[in-house]
Amino acid sequence: MSRCDAPGANLKGKRRQTYTECGPFQSHISMLKLTKKADYGLMALKYLAEHPETPALSAKDVADAYGIPLQLLAKILQRLTKTGLLRSHAGMNGGYALARDSRQISAFEVIHAIDGPLFITSCTKGAKSCELSSNCTIREPLARVNETIAAVLKSISIHDLAEQEQATAKAREEHGCEENDLVKLTV
Repeated sequence: MSRCDAPGANLKGKRRQTYTECGPFQSHISMLKLTKKADYGLMALKYLAEHPETPALSAKDVADAYGIPLQLLAKILQRLTKTGLLRSHAGMNGGYALARDSRQISAFEVIHAIDGPLFITSCTKGAKSCELSSNCTIREPLARVNETIAAVLKSISIHDLAEQEQATAKAREEHGCEENDLVKLTV
């Protein structure tokens, strides 16, 4: 049973549906949601930024630190190396290192390297499949939202992510807090 057919989906004989889940123009494009690969990529670069004293860290080091599947992480790290965000070092003490200073690598670059362009709706990438495009009144506002999200991601560096983690840990230590005691910190 789909969510569209779930009990409570009908209201006084009318079917209640959400546009993205059940609407007539539903899309199967993942929008405004980071993939696990992008999450893992960001986590890996953050981990490398937190260990600047180590010339290179192995995929296994990173995978063990976060409980990430090693084979998947290895593919992600290879992709990030191909796009120039990481450098790989061969040999017994080899592994991966940031190709640039962590302040110079944005969250947007990592996400884009792994997932490709970021779109919150398929019409913002120029798709011609929408039959309402000639009468659409929200295409431009959605394009501006997309641009704003991209700008925010471009403004967050890997250094910011690593620094945030360190600031959170320091605050917990200073105040004797448990991990879940601090509810919200903003970057």
